[in-house]
Parts: sequence; C-alpha cells; structure tokens
Amino acid sequence: MNLPSFIWLWKIAAWSMGLSVLAYFFLAVSGAWMFYTRTAQNSPFSNAFSNIFTDKAGGMRLFHYVMGACMVALVLLLLAIGIVGTLGHFGTLGHSSHLVAGLIVVFLVLISAFSATQIGAKHHWARPLHIGTNFILFVGFVWVSVTGWDVVQKYLP
Repeated sequence: MNLPSFIWLWKIAAWSMGLSVLAYFFLAVSGAWMFYTRTAQNSPFSNAFSNIFTDKAGGMRLFHYVMGACMVALVLLLLAIGIVGTLGHFGTLGHSSHLVAGLIVVFLVLISAFSATQIGAKHHWARPLHIGTNFILFVGFVWVSVTGWDVVQKYLP
C-alpha cells in the first residue's frame, strides 16, 4: 500500500508533547505558588505586585486553569495523533508499551482536570486527589516520553 508520509503528524506530536510538558511545569509552579500563598500566615508575597499574581486576586488561579485546559487539549490531541498515526502506519494498535503509557497519562490528566473543578469547601477529597494525581502524572510523563522515543525510532528512516 502506498501511504503518504506521516512525518508531519509526528512533528505535531513532538511539539504537542513538548508543550504538554511545559504546561505541566507551569502548572506545578503556579500550583506551588497558590499553595504557598494560601497556607503561609505572613507571606511576603501576599501583598506583592498589588495582588496581581496571588490567588487572592484570582490571577494565578486563572492562569492555572488556562494552563490546565491547554494541557488537557494537548494530551487529547496527542491521543488522536497516536491513534491515527499508528493505524495509518501499521494498520493496528498495540505495537509497544507506549499505548498503555499514553492511555494512563490521558486517564491521569482527565482525573486531575475533573478533581480541579471539584476543589472547594464541599469537596474535601478533591484537593488531595488533584495534587496526588499530578505527582503520579510526573512519572506518567517520564514513562510516555521514554516509550515515545522508542516509537519515534520505528518511524524514522
């Protein structure tokens, strides 16, 4: 069968993965910042910058939500690219552990996103679930990156 080259698809996947990891980094930093400003009694940053970047003004929380939404979109894009690209190139799925790693990362990202929307006074379980899921997600991103590198080697001539 004379299939077109999927190299353009893999370039989109590479950029999406890189941006997903960057979004994860920004989420970790902004999440740590919000935790610090929320828990510190006399935080030197609580009144800094006229509360622009503190959780009290909502700026950092909005940034965190936007980065989270971007990461969810990028991970779902990666899922779609992986399925389309693998089916187009091989005709079937499941050629490596990358599929399992990718599905676990998608699952963890969706759990994290759902739990983030539930954080509040009524749902005391949501914040620990959100934070715990994101620590596990770090391992998932490492796993999917390592297995993804093996997959990329199969496609390169």
